[in-house]
Amino acid sequence: MTSPRTQAPDPAAARTALANGALPDGITPPMPDIEALSRNAGQFVEALGRSAARMLTPEAQASGTSGEINEAVKTLGQVAEAWMSDPNRSAEAQARLSQAFLTLWGSTYLRLQGQQADPVAVPAPRDGRFSDAEWSTNPYFDFLKQGYLIATRWAEGLVDEAQGIDEHTRHKAQFYLRQLTSMLSPSNFLPTNPELIRHTLQESGANLVRGLKMYEEDLEAGGGQLRVRQTDTSGFEVGRNIAVTPGEVVFRNDLIELIQYAPSTETVLKRPFLMVPPWINKFYILDLNPQKSFLKWMVDQGLTVFCISWVNPDARHADKDFESYMREGIEAAIDAIGVATGETEVHAAGYCVGGTLLSVTLAMQAATGNRRIKSATLLTTQVDFTHAGDLKVFAGEEQIREVEARMAERGYLEGSRMANAFNMLRPDDMIWSYVVNNYIKGKQPSAFDLLYWNSDATRMPAANHSFYLRNCYLENSLAQGRMVLGNVRLDLKKIQVPIFNLATREDHIAPAISVFEGSKTFGGKVDYVLAGSGHIAGVVNPPYKPKYGYWTGGPVKGEFKDWIAAAAETKGSWWPYWFQWIEAQAPERVQARKPGGDALPSLGPAPGTYVRMRA
Repeated sequence: MTSPRTQAPDPAAARTALANGALPDGITPPMPDIEALSRNAGQFVEALGRSAARMLTPEAQASGTSGEINEAVKTLGQVAEAWMSDPNRSAEAQARLSQAFLTLWGSTYLRLQGQQADPVAVPAPRDGRFSDAEWSTNPYFDFLKQGYLIATRWAEGLVDEAQGIDEHTRHKAQFYLRQLTSMLSPSNFLPTNPELIRHTLQESGANLVRGLKMYEEDLEAGGGQLRVRQTDTSGFEVGRNIAVTPGEVVFRNDLIELIQYAPSTETVLKRPFLMVPPWINKFYILDLNPQKSFLKWMVDQGLTVFCISWVNPDARHADKDFESYMREGIEAAIDAIGVATGETEVHAAGYCVGGTLLSVTLAMQAATGNRRIKSATLLTTQVDFTHAGDLKVFAGEEQIREVEARMAERGYLEGSRMANAFNMLRPDDMIWSYVVNNYIKGKQPSAFDLLYWNSDATRMPAANHSFYLRNCYLENSLAQGRMVLGNVRLDLKKIQVPIFNLATREDHIAPAISVFEGSKTFGGKVDYVLAGSGHIAGVVNPPYKPKYGYWTGGPVKGEFKDWIAAAAETKGSWWPYWFQWIEAQAPERVQARKPGGDALPSLGPAPGTYVRMRA
């Protein structure tokens, strides 16, 4: 007779036992390859030592983020002081946390006894960190998950309910707390994540060796600062399978290359179109591939499309300021468009900070009478920075002074600093999911064109970036009519051209309410449209396969919540609605134009050379 100890395990019994935190008699857990595990552990420790030594070098420490850490500590310390100043409220808050953990322990104890118990805390519906079944079926991991959620929500409540602190400090504390709680999630650590434990045992630790190799590579790529890879960059090349819409570079100066795209229709709208992308990113977010390309779609509708491609600045561009970007960017592009097409008037669109620069240019043209832009499309653009979202955390006086001091050393701000700031807006998705996937699971991230673009960072020239941070985020001088450029005071109320102002509902960079309030600062008619999703996906939402709809609701007035309540939703992409708006401004058509016309010879095929410069 076969011994019970050698019988094949009953899967149902095993599942029941695991759910109750123990293995029954007769069930033997699968053993990892001990020899391989030991060998991989040795390699892991050896590589860890190399990485630690590298991080302690002066070069690595000099490139650190001590200023931001100090600001976080100071800000959260102010919240703690606010609570400690009122012992009664502090004791009540502590009692709430203690009661929640007592309830959790009681629930866990019942489960360990084989009884059912309702959870005390559950993850948010879109929180994918705890999707593995064992976070719920195993009482040990369920306790860790719920304990983390209880502590996190309690800490968030402390920030929200702190008395005696100003709203900017509260906002900063909420932001820094989110970074801290995202980092400390049990899903990020091998001993506290059931999926990672299983994965490591199945691979006998080989995943950790691969992961640490990638960690060392990313540390090397960041020059001592960790630059977490988010995609497999080997599958993409600008001009080969990204940014491939046909066209020619027809103009170049120190700041821009101007691309004119080849027509795809027999006739085109007579008035040409200028796209002003943000200089904090590469322009090809609007031309990722033929299926997603907003630029190609515009060409296919019969627009003569010109697009600015900003230089990736270095020390030579340190003194290029906001006025330089206006005159050598937008104004120079309009001049070149006039030479290429013979037209003196253009439609223009600006994306993100490109839209802010476009708005400044419109105000300058309104003030000086040089009104060559006849309609403006603003894509997720802020001109009033009162409700500017989480990026305001980085724009206090002390932080700006620190950035200015750093830029003074080189003449520019490193692209990685801006990339890190954007990633911190969504730390769970943009930082820690990749840390876990890359360095613990040892998996290469998949190839994704959007994340390739996101990793293709650009630098900021010192003069321009300082002006932008101070005048927009810190002082909000443009919205208040106090911005001065070229000795001209700019007043957005003098802008009378029609404006199409697109916001996106889940935007972390240019919040929908910020774009809504900014719409009230213009003097002419503004068509405010709210698209679904966020700062990128809400804009790049082609009609061929739309993922989100959009809302229209008439004039911009009153409260944002009231506009939302009365707005009409339309399924599908906002692009066709926008083109009808553009066409209505100037419907006359002419024969399609070749890039550069007869006056501007090609300086090379699109997407040009500036876009290929790496930070």
